[in-house]
Amino acid sequence: MMTISYEYEGALYVNLTNRCDCNCVFCLRHNGHKGSIYADDLWLEHEPSREEALADLLARDFSQYRELVFCGFGEPMYRTDDLLWLVDQLKERVPNLPPVRINTNGHANLFLGRDVTPELKGRIDTISISLNGSTPEEYCAVTQPREGTKAWDAMLDFARKCRDYVPHVVMTIVDKDKTPEEIARCRAITEELGVTLRIRAYIPD
Repeated sequence: MMTISYEYEGALYVNLTNRCDCNCVFCLRHNGHKGSIYADDLWLEHEPSREEALADLLARDFSQYRELVFCGFGEPMYRTDDLLWLVDQLKERVPNLPPVRINTNGHANLFLGRDVTPELKGRIDTISISLNGSTPEEYCAVTQPREGTKAWDAMLDFARKCRDYVPHVVMTIVDKDKTPEEIARCRAITEELGVTLRIRAYIPD
């Protein structure tokens, strides 16, 4: 049984893809993990079609959840079109749909070859972007993106653009091996961008 959606701390998470253009050093996909503290097995037998994902989600009682989060075991914005289609369908069919968040590495415009941020307006309430470093070098060492430092620039540009269309733009760092100076530099970056910094605790294996 593949896991398309799973619950964690009162939110419903949606796992649409295992594709990712990064190889983050702290990612739970290393060491043969199939899942995480959130769900046992997040490796998909196949990417669910938008219809399969919708059927899975409509079977849920959304009144139980404080938030709907597109996250999972991959970069959800590889499936931006399907993700936004799902949000539209759910907003139509589910009374009082909880707020919608995307957890992303912020590279969507880079790998999709277009600016998708205007499409988020009215659909996405919070976008959480992995900052993970205070310099391009540190960022690339931690996230190991396929496009190298180009991905750093794309991620910062994506955060800046999201501000015009998404009410809550958050950038996150994981506190593992971060010095106070690095954290201060990350805070300065988010302040310059006009977005919120969230420091996440590292989850060991």
